[in-house]
Amino acid sequence: MIIAALTLYWQILTIFQSPFFQNDSPYHGGLFFLSVHFPTDYPFKPPKVAFTTKIYHPNINSNGSICLDILRTQWSPALTVSKVLLSICSLLCDPNPDDPLVPDIAHTYKSDRQKYNKLAREWTNKYAM
Repeated sequence: MIIAALTLYWQILTIFQSPFFQNDSPYHGGLFFLSVHFPTDYPFKPPKVAFTTKIYHPNINSNGSICLDILRTQWSPALTVSKVLLSICSLLCDPNPDDPLVPDIAHTYKSDRQKYNKLAREWTNKYAM
């Protein structure tokens, strides 16, 4: 018996430029691509969302994986893709260095915000412009 499953995949471009975000954000103006894979049991399981654009952030690793509770333990079928994307934008505005995927970047964020902002801006200019 062969069972075919349809896997849904989206590629999303998020432009980090909006009246809701501060112009002094190191990500401001960046064009960031995300991949979104919907499992066959979506919406009962969360989509797998990852950055395909490199980004310097304590909650996003070099593979683009995102450390965000609603994509893991706090997922609810009531959450929409729009709410997930809004949460990711919020994470860019307000990183969570206490739950990092990249501890070195989290340390820089906590101990030297000016250096963090400089490096994040450099990565944005290099990879997302």
